[in-house]
Amino acid sequence: MAITAALVKELRDMTGAGMMDAKKALVETDGNIDKAVDLLREKGLAAAAKKAGRIAAEGVVQSYIHAGGRIGVLVEVNCETDFVAKTDDFQSLARDIAMQIAAVNPTYLNREEVPAEVIEHEKQVLLEQAKVEAEEDVKAGRKPKPEAVLEKMVAGRIEKFYKENCLLEQAFIKDGDKTVTDIINENIAKIGENINVRRFVRYALGEGIEKRQDDFVAEVMASVGK
Repeated sequence: MAITAALVKELRDMTGAGMMDAKKALVETDGNIDKAVDLLREKGLAAAAKKAGRIAAEGVVQSYIHAGGRIGVLVEVNCETDFVAKTDDFQSLARDIAMQIAAVNPTYLNREEVPAEVIEHEKQVLLEQAKVEAEEDVKAGRKPKPEAVLEKMVAGRIEKFYKENCLLEQAFIKDGDKTVTDIINENIAKIGENINVRRFVRYALGEGIEKRQDDFVAEVMASVGK
């Protein structure tokens, strides 16, 4: 397939990759843009891994206040230099992460922060759920799932717990096919510096006080499209 300038531009716009990198990816994938995106993402992840050990002590403390002041977020996003911290790309990334926190309300930054007792509790709850499902299978005349299958089901649900509750593993609100980590790694490859999310805090008006619960997530997501 002919690799046209328009196709290269389309891939660059989708990924933020350089012109030569985009062209090489298209050549390697015979012009298949979806495969080229995957290839560039893989290369981006490799580039991110190489930069992961570098000190990132600059950056910004980004704020996001939802319309009406009902949700507020502060997040510290670090990079290596003050120069990069002031760029539009980095600032945009920090804003997106702050909005992600406002919309999806993660409990932890990553899976390493989840206390062992929380995971053990989740495992016990999920195992009981799996057993109940097995009993329902028996009552319905279906063959019950073996213990090994139940354990795999629990493991899969624990992974789902991480994806729902850990910021870096959540689906990105602007592109559900990517995680927050994917977006960060793409920016590492694009910007050329290590980038870390160090910490965050999220406040919701009246949190902890008994009152009518509004759908804050829907409100924040509605504002994304504006």
